[in-house]
Amino acid sequence: MLILVITAISYYQKDIPVDTLIKKYCNTDDRFMPLMGMQVHYRDEGNQTDSIPILLIHGTASSLFTWDSSTLILKEKHRVIRFDLPAFAITGPNPEKDYSIEYYSHFVDSFLLRLNIHQCILIGNSLGGNIAWQYSLLHPEKVAKLVLVDAGGLASSVRSKGSTGFKIAQIPVLSSLLKYITPKVLVVKSLHEAYGDPSKVKDWEETRYFDMLVREGNREALVTRLKSNFQLDESSKIRQIKTPTLIIWGDLDQLIPVENASKFNTLITNSELELMKDVGHIPMEESPTAFAQRVSMFIDKK
Repeated sequence: MLILVITAISYYQKDIPVDTLIKKYCNTDDRFMPLMGMQVHYRDEGNQTDSIPILLIHGTASSLFTWDSSTLILKEKHRVIRFDLPAFAITGPNPEKDYSIEYYSHFVDSFLLRLNIHQCILIGNSLGGNIAWQYSLLHPEKVAKLVLVDAGGLASSVRSKGSTGFKIAQIPVLSSLLKYITPKVLVVKSLHEAYGDPSKVKDWEETRYFDMLVREGNREALVTRLKSNFQLDESSKIRQIKTPTLIIWGDLDQLIPVENASKFNTLITNSELELMKDVGHIPMEESPTAFAQRVSMFIDKK
């Protein structure tokens, strides 16, 4: 028992106040939008005359910073907008504690309306990919093109290795402890598992992911989000997508089976598939140049 107490004390992690994160990570590009009871952290960069901007949606336990390197390339020609989803990073928890896909779709629509954007190119990774394709079904007239990057929302017959952190967060007793006891080594291990080549992960990226996770309220929000059912069979809904779609997948993805890439490609009639070699679950971080070039080619295609 004494050992358990000592271990708990040694790994206890206080929440980081949001103001501390803003001072550490934000610059003149960062903006905040009062929306749905939150101060939504976002960036709006690039060609402001672009009538159909790109909207980037990150995945679980990530942030708008996941798109940094890809945005440097995409914003040369396009207006590029990205935000921190509710429950994550600097935006933080939704006061209503609703993290359903339906809620996120409503959030995306409200965000676009506030910016007076009537049509966009929607790009989503993992959870963000699930949100993106569901939103395109609800509002097909608002999505000119769709890019799904190692997207969620499709059940698989193949069992993936998964993220160590996510697995622990779904175990009731341990998930309660994770709200207070969050070893950085666990966050680092989960991030490494998201890469095809973990040696590409920088020390400062590990620190950033950890800092964003322990932002005040985020650990409890993450546990709430991870209680959702990730194995729903959504194939009948996905078949209804008519929007021109690019599916990008890392061929070394351990979090969502690579077979799902082909399933999305089969289910979405007007789609094309790009498997990125030697890349994991977050291609826009691990291979940003190749990722941005492939996205640009798709966007520019008439």
